[in-house]
Order: sequence, then C-alpha cells, then structure tokens
Amino acid sequence: MNFSVKIHQREQVALVEVVGHLTIFEVGALRDAIQSLLKHKRKNILLNLSGLQYLDSSGIGELVSAYTAVKNQSGDLKLLHLTKKVRDLLQITKLYTVFDVFTDENTALRSFI
Repeated sequence: MNFSVKIHQREQVALVEVVGHLTIFEVGALRDAIQSLLKHKRKNILLNLSGLQYLDSSGIGELVSAYTAVKNQSGDLKLLHLTKKVRDLLQITKLYTVFDVFTDENTALRSFI
C-alpha cells in the first residue's frame, strides 16, 4: 500500500492530507511533514484523514507526537474526516478526547480563528 502526505494551505491553516497505511514504515513521512511546517512557522495544522485506511500503534504514537510537537510550539493540530477504523482506534485508546475532531472542513478551518 502506498502512503502519501500532501500539504495545502487554506487561509492560515495547513491542510495535510494523509493517505494509505500509517505504520512503523511510514511514520517518518508524517513526522517530516509536521516538522517542516513547524520550521516554517505554520502552526495551525488540520490533518485530513479521510484517506487513512490503516493505523498501527506506531501510527497512533506519531499522531500523539505530532500533536505534542505542535502544542509545544503554541500551535493547534486537529483531525478531519476520520474513517470508521481510525475513529474506533482513537476511541479505544481514549485519544478521541485529546484531539479536536471534525467532519466538516469549513467548520474545522473556522475553529482555528
């Protein structure tokens, strides 16, 4: 399965589209994308996970690491369009209560203001 991270700028928010399987083999790509955004002072990050088909413990750990890194830079990292599998995993691990999760992109973008 291919994995990709694509970044688009929407107003003051970096919209990051995550597609494929986020496992121990792919977490570096997401980490690099988040670190690059933070390096360029882009601290409002919305992860669109509609294309994320699978997430293992390393992927969950990377989402938490990304969230922590962004918060440590006084930014916000929020999630958009969780698939059922990803939502279920985040609920089981109680991380669903940590992240701000949205089902509508416009509502998510407005939440950064």
